[in-house]
Amino acid sequence: MELAYYSDYAVRLVNTEEPARNKDSLTSVDAVRELFGGNKSAARRATDADVTRFRSVRARLRAVFEAADGGEEVQAVDLLNSLLLEFPVSPQVSGHEHRDEDDRPLWHMHLADHPSNATAGYAAIASMGLAFHLTEYGVDRLGLCQAAPCRNAYLDTSTNRSRRYCSDRCATRANVAAYRARKRLETERSESTGLTDETSQDTK
Repeated sequence: MELAYYSDYAVRLVNTEEPARNKDSLTSVDAVRELFGGNKSAARRATDADVTRFRSVRARLRAVFEAADGGEEVQAVDLLNSLLLEFPVSPQVSGHEHRDEDDRPLWHMHLADHPSNATAGYAAIASMGLAFHLTEYGVDRLGLCQAAPCRNAYLDTSTNRSRRYCSDRCATRANVAAYRARKRLETERSESTGLTDETSQDTK
């Protein structure tokens, strides 16, 4: 599996909640199972008790993104390390795909979790994936959407470290809002200047 697959576990979980909009889609065991994507065997382990546990892990993962987004590099790493200690994984070489007609395995690294419950398994993979991303690309590649009130988490993989939004939709919305703000300011300045000119002429 690709590194992006693992790190996306963290993003998917964090973005089940939009605090500024008072929205939370993590409200049932079915919602928990959906987070596992194609990993059906892991999803089947989820129970109603995992809803509360997932929310707890979500808050801790969001705290990592918040620290990174705020420039608190050491704090972000410390928070992530605490998750890695609590939810460990074991790296294993896996070869469940084939690379040629002789059916030779296509070997790659796989993160094997040994969970006591569905939350532990998910948290282990999400934390390790995020750790891989952080050490490969830097803490500043963990961001929160700048299009208020969104604040969804994202992983910046751009070549020039320029990403500021979680999606094209939010980027467009932010650009439109900025454009309108500029036009409003220009109008206010124009009206203020015109009023000043008229007042000046009246006093002559």
